[in-house]
Amino acid sequence: MNRKRLSLRYYGDPMLRKKADPIAGSQAEIKELVESMFDCMYREAGVGLAAPQVGISSRVFVVDVTDGGGVRTKRAFVNPVIVERAGTVVGEEGCLSIPGIRADVKRAARIVVEAADEDGTPFRLEAEGLLSRAVQHETDHLDGVLFVDRLSAIKRKLLEGRLKRVRPPAERSAEPSRTTPSL
Repeated sequence: MNRKRLSLRYYGDPMLRKKADPIAGSQAEIKELVESMFDCMYREAGVGLAAPQVGISSRVFVVDVTDGGGVRTKRAFVNPVIVERAGTVVGEEGCLSIPGIRADVKRAARIVVEAADEDGTPFRLEAEGLLSRAVQHETDHLDGVLFVDRLSAIKRKLLEGRLKRVRPPAERSAEPSRTTPSL
């Protein structure tokens, strides 16, 4: 099958601020979208990608993360809902749609999410660590929220000039080094 090549949207694109719609379509269409999203995420060297980041207003995201113990989770989340949050933890985040900018973000330490996979099978997942952070970050994208929105007003003000200059990597002269993967 020849999948559609998806392209990232970047900070400033109105699609990133829109609350995504519940996903509709046939299971075949959803599976094709999920596969195309994984392709895009891998091409961009990310660990998570939400449909609005590729210009699609649908409540679906994909993640492929490996936790500190070496356990890999590669999964699609269709119409996800975080139903439980516990504790707090601060960790560095970046975003494929905001290249070159990273900051510490406070998130729930543990979450429980309910969603369906690309085949329409419902699941409930408890997550901690990087998986928890990725699910929260991608769920925010579905609600039109970016990680920079979770920063203090002072930190956002300090980043304001850099945010105004965000543009696709091909248009930047030098790629910044990454200490943690972008979501």
